[in-house]
Amino acid sequence: MLEVSNIDLYYGAAQALRGVSLTAEPGKVTCVLGRNGVGKSSLLRALVGQRPVKNGAIVFEGKDITKLSTVERARGGIAYVPQGREIFPLLTVQENLETGFAPLKRSERKVPDDVFTLFPVLKSMLGRRGGDLSGGQQQQLAIGRALTMRPRLLLLDEPTEGIQPSIIKDIGRAISYLRSLGDMAIILVEQYLDFAQELGDHLVVMDRGAIVYQSDKANLDEGALHRAMAI
Repeated sequence: MLEVSNIDLYYGAAQALRGVSLTAEPGKVTCVLGRNGVGKSSLLRALVGQRPVKNGAIVFEGKDITKLSTVERARGGIAYVPQGREIFPLLTVQENLETGFAPLKRSERKVPDDVFTLFPVLKSMLGRRGGDLSGGQQQQLAIGRALTMRPRLLLLDEPTEGIQPSIIKDIGRAISYLRSLGDMAIILVEQYLDFAQELGDHLVVMDRGAIVYQSDKANLDEGALHRAMAI
């Protein structure tokens, strides 16, 4: 579904991504691991179109989207849950969810039932402002907003950061459920190795803007994985 081939990304003179290649498939979770500042979030920004790549190609569902805008990629089925959630604090939960309608046809502008099945607390808080929710509830809202777009590729940037353990479990269950549907590819950027290993079908470790180790779960070399994480 998604093929990323040798992409380079720069912030001015600083190179953030160096020849990064990876794939993401429907019904599978690709976990991207690494310390802070190694390029994980830059990779997601490149995939969603927030930052242009200097070299390489991004192909989604057989179409080269390297030069497409963020809006065009959203319309094509790519949804992004950024680090820090970035919900609208003065809008209600209902209104936040409805901002996910933007790339959809009018006939599709309905919040999917799965959003409330996965995160039932949102249904009881539809009239509350986003800024009044706890951090964990805001994270659930951010994921729910992305799911409202009915994506075929879901990008999650550290959804467990600063979240209480009970909600981390809810988010893990939600990711497992979405994977089980078989029609959505998921890329999960994560720092917690246990969470990533539990959910990931393919694990990728980044350092200094490059991929230094990757393996599918069945062939994972624990020693090599831990050495890459310690670089």
